[in-house]
Amino acid sequence: MWSSLLPPLRGAALVATFYVAATAAAVPQEHPPKTTAPQTSSLRDSLRSLESQVRELNAALLEMHAQVTRSRAEAQELRKDLEEARGQLASFKSELEQSRGPAAASLSGAAPGVAPAAAATSNREVDSAPGTGEAAQVELGPQTANLSERLANLEEDQQLLGAKVADQYQTKVESGSKYRVRLSGIALLNVFGTRGSVDNLDLPTLARPKGPLDSGGSFGATVRQSLLGLEVFGPALSGAKTRGDIQFDFFGGFPETLDGVTAGLVRLRTATVHFDWARTSIVAGQDTPFFSPLSPTSLASLAYPALSYSGNLWTWTPQFRVERRLALSDDSSILAQGGILDPLTGQPPYNQSYRLPQAGERSGQPAYATRVAWTHGAFGRPLTVGAGGYYARQNWGFGRTVDAWAATTDWDLPLSRWFSLSGELYRGRAIGGLGAGGGRSVLFSGQLSDPATSVLGLNSAGGWTQLKFKPVERLEFNGAFGEDYPFGSDLGRFSQSQSYIDASLGRNQSAFVNGVYHLRSNLLFSLEYRRLWTSEVYAVRSTADHVNVGLGILF
Repeated sequence: MWSSLLPPLRGAALVATFYVAATAAAVPQEHPPKTTAPQTSSLRDSLRSLESQVRELNAALLEMHAQVTRSRAEAQELRKDLEEARGQLASFKSELEQSRGPAAASLSGAAPGVAPAAAATSNREVDSAPGTGEAAQVELGPQTANLSERLANLEEDQQLLGAKVADQYQTKVESGSKYRVRLSGIALLNVFGTRGSVDNLDLPTLARPKGPLDSGGSFGATVRQSLLGLEVFGPALSGAKTRGDIQFDFFGGFPETLDGVTAGLVRLRTATVHFDWARTSIVAGQDTPFFSPLSPTSLASLAYPALSYSGNLWTWTPQFRVERRLALSDDSSILAQGGILDPLTGQPPYNQSYRLPQAGERSGQPAYATRVAWTHGAFGRPLTVGAGGYYARQNWGFGRTVDAWAATTDWDLPLSRWFSLSGELYRGRAIGGLGAGGGRSVLFSGQLSDPATSVLGLNSAGGWTQLKFKPVERLEFNGAFGEDYPFGSDLGRFSQSQSYIDASLGRNQSAFVNGVYHLRSNLLFSLEYRRLWTSEVYAVRSTADHVNVGLGILF
């Protein structure tokens, strides 16, 4: 404003000075009437007064110019401070998003067994939570804005930064090493009701025929699907960023004590170490089968990924894999993965205290797997399609070997701004260790200890698909269906088939619809209805219904 008034004021001062000088020069040339001494003195006083006013005006202009210069310097300093405040806010927001990582990752389906959209939504909610993203967007406004308002906005930012620093200090986890450790997880209460007979009351995967003592329904609640995770960030090694994570829940069974159903035993889920370069990663540990990476969204099914044993290959398996990323364009890339895994067969342990070799380990070689995935941007989100393969050999003794294999495909397709479709398909043999065939890899014609007993690798096929509708950031609805189909020709191959799990189990199907709502950025509520259909070889199909209400808080 002052800079715009300065040129006119300078011009006025020059005009006044010129006028005074011209007037003084013109007085002697005129021939006015003779003036008296008092009149001459009055004229001189007027000239002196006018000269004094001009000097004062020049001084005022110089002072105004200095004030404008100082105001500009202050404004520039304020802008610099505000940019620094915004940078610090962005850094804190990034750390907050990462602090939701393992729980969010687990809720996103990338980490095994947890609803995928819950974490992804919770991370985005951090940006939109009151007092974070909104406070960061401080507008400078027009140049005529009041300076005091800018100072007030800057003070608000500084207060916010102080609160974030205090919050980060309170949530810091002390480590025995010098490297940063982060705690995450979800405390989850599930309240459920079941109609029909099922294999597991709080998380059913199979419908069973009704027994004589079965009631028309059941009701209960549990917190044993709560999840704990730790993540450590290690040093740089040969240009790679190192990190590790481990996850536990309380779904490891029950102690043999009164009311032991409320004291679920701690269970190891996953534990991995990562070496991440710009385009290459090495991952070692126990993790989801990387050639079957997706899972449906459900807060009613965290202990096992949703639709387990109904078309979802999920078993957390010790493995070592290498990943290579290749960028095709700004929004298109290819991911190639390959590795070895423990050749699991799905058999229960032979002993609770010692690990004895099972058929997969007795083969003397690991399982091999690979996957290739293509990712492209669509509707502002990644569209991914992948295909994978798996091979392992099993030794069931007396020269009875079985070749286990699987071919898989997976997809995650944004259909529009609000809808997306995801899912997986597989076809394989002897892959009960991955969660197919009801957990069975083979069938026996008799006692396995008898050399004359035949061993048959069980063929199976299956898959699942989910449609997601997300009208707003805090709310989503999901509908999914899955099926595991062991081949009937294999199940009827022997007159009396045997296995280490119920040999009579046939096709198993599950479907659910649910809604997940974020009451706050880390407070979740869900309601789900699930239907199960399970067939047996020589019996009618059994059905069951399961309703589950979930309330959880991420940390």
